[in-house]
Amino acid sequence: MTLRVKNEHFIDDKGRTVLLRGVNLGGSSKVPCTPDGATHIKTDFSDHRNVSFIGRPFPLKDADEHFSRLKHWGFNCLRFLITWEAVEHSGPKKYDKEYLDYLEEILNIAENYKFYTIIDSHQDVWSRITGGDGAPSWTFEKVGLDYTKFESSEAAVTMQLRYDPNDLTKYLPMHWTGNTYRFANGTMWTLFFGGKYFAPSCLIDGKNAQDFFQDHFFDAMKQVASRIKDNPYILGFDILNEPPEGWIGKYVDGSEWEGKSEVLGYTFTPIDAILTGAGYTRTIGYQEVKRFGIKETRKDELNQGKISCWLEGFEDVWKKEGLWGLDEVGNPKILKNEYFLYRNGDKIDFYRDIFSPFLKAYTEAIRTVFSNAIIFLTGPMESIMKGEAFELEIPLNSVHAAHWYDVATTGTKKAMLKANYNLITGSPVIGKKNVKQMFISQLENIKDYSNSFFKGIPTIIEEFGLPFDLNNKEAYKKFKTEPNEAWETHIKALNNYYNAIDANLLHALQWNYTPDNSNEWGDLWNLEDLSIFSIDQKINPNDINSGGRAIKGFCRPHFIRCTGVPKKMDFQMKEGFFYFEFEGDASINSSTVIYIPKIHYPNGYTINVSEGEIQKDEKNQLVSIVIKENGIHTVKIRKI
Repeated sequence: MTLRVKNEHFIDDKGRTVLLRGVNLGGSSKVPCTPDGATHIKTDFSDHRNVSFIGRPFPLKDADEHFSRLKHWGFNCLRFLITWEAVEHSGPKKYDKEYLDYLEEILNIAENYKFYTIIDSHQDVWSRITGGDGAPSWTFEKVGLDYTKFESSEAAVTMQLRYDPNDLTKYLPMHWTGNTYRFANGTMWTLFFGGKYFAPSCLIDGKNAQDFFQDHFFDAMKQVASRIKDNPYILGFDILNEPPEGWIGKYVDGSEWEGKSEVLGYTFTPIDAILTGAGYTRTIGYQEVKRFGIKETRKDELNQGKISCWLEGFEDVWKKEGLWGLDEVGNPKILKNEYFLYRNGDKIDFYRDIFSPFLKAYTEAIRTVFSNAIIFLTGPMESIMKGEAFELEIPLNSVHAAHWYDVATTGTKKAMLKANYNLITGSPVIGKKNVKQMFISQLENIKDYSNSFFKGIPTIIEEFGLPFDLNNKEAYKKFKTEPNEAWETHIKALNNYYNAIDANLLHALQWNYTPDNSNEWGDLWNLEDLSIFSIDQKINPNDINSGGRAIKGFCRPHFIRCTGVPKKMDFQMKEGFFYFEFEGDASINSSTVIYIPKIHYPNGYTINVSEGEIQKDEKNQLVSIVIKENGIHTVKIRKI
């Protein structure tokens, strides 16, 4: 491997501190390539065993074009998306060897461009059939669930079945997140993480559902690890993307549910979800954004057709475990309201009792094949920003891989530059300077968390990004007549994000780069449109920047390698002034390398260093500095 972890830094083979800046590749990797799995395409999912992800994120023949562009934009790191479904869609232990061949080859090409790569075993709300991505769809059959009934019973909502171009209220942007609390997702993640605690009677091929699912997931990822372990630029593996808790830790009736006020759409409690899945009609509240808050605006009766999701011959797992039953007149009632909170009298802590053993087993499984793999850990985003402690046994050679978003801009699809919302305090933030400071403080809290609770390991902001379809896709219309002015708002927003990241000297990977993004369908997944590239903006095939969106916002100067310890980095975009400060170590026999993009310095630049020899590489947009003395060094770059 070309990088190693040392305290809070990544160190290369010459002893230099390395800064990772890059992208998630890519948004459409969540869905099959063949047949086209874009979520706006109607399907009943009956072909779920006969799909292929070969070509995600792009065909091999296009790899050089996309990798060259990303390298030109100053990126050196990829979070490479794969899914469990991509590897094992045909059935248990039926691995897609052709896809694994493709994966190995595409990552070998990435190696040629020296992209450090993190393998991301991605998931959102369990699977495509439950409105997200991740797990193979045969997993439902194994526990006795009929996925063809999910839509009619309200067990899950999918864009494929619900989107109506003539009535856009039927499927709203970010609607997929509402599946978190519905029956299908709640059941599957509770079984995956806590089946032995909460569903001991749910056996699959002689194993508890928890062991069965985790063993298959681990083995699928080991298939990937065995193919790429010798690639020196593969850093390691993510744990599951944003691992959800299912219903673990919640009261069955939804009481004391602190996060309810942040839910958009229907607010399913565990019992609401369980009973709609079992074929009962429930009256459920619906929440919407109103001014600076989320309010309940109505209540609706859901599953009026009384459709059950359980296959014939299978008993409702939660009824079988005695969580609920029928009263004397046949109405359902809760029998164990604290079912997901306690076991044997002890209160369950998800991260201590459930997630830590999973993380240990996952790490051991990966490292039986890929012994020096770094493990990238994602914790609860909001809790970490608030500094709330949670108990988690951290494996050696780990990195804190935090996710961070400007939730107000992402949720409203309006650039909240002058007024925003503070997720930590739950209050509005007014004024440009205050909004910028809020971002800096939130990221500072995340970095502090790595030091205080994660024992001083590196921090990478593994996901952050910006919707490009702001204000009803205003920029796409403007791009046709004023291409240089179309992205002004996006550039300002991205500049705020990167300034906050730079202020904290954080590694960062933007969400995302989707090669087949289009203005109409975005990242081809659930109306999301966060790609920094789109085929609809690619108007000049001879220009490497063509297709890029708001390039000046993310393509910006930064150090890549440092002969010592970085202390400060700042880019003042309007003035074209870049400042970098580091504590130099002259014993490191190599150079500090800084990326200086031409897009910000079209007429060139001047560079002043406190000490050292300077060498410019105009072709690759790099500056190298060799120092001779220890101590604080400064680099100042100004545009001409």
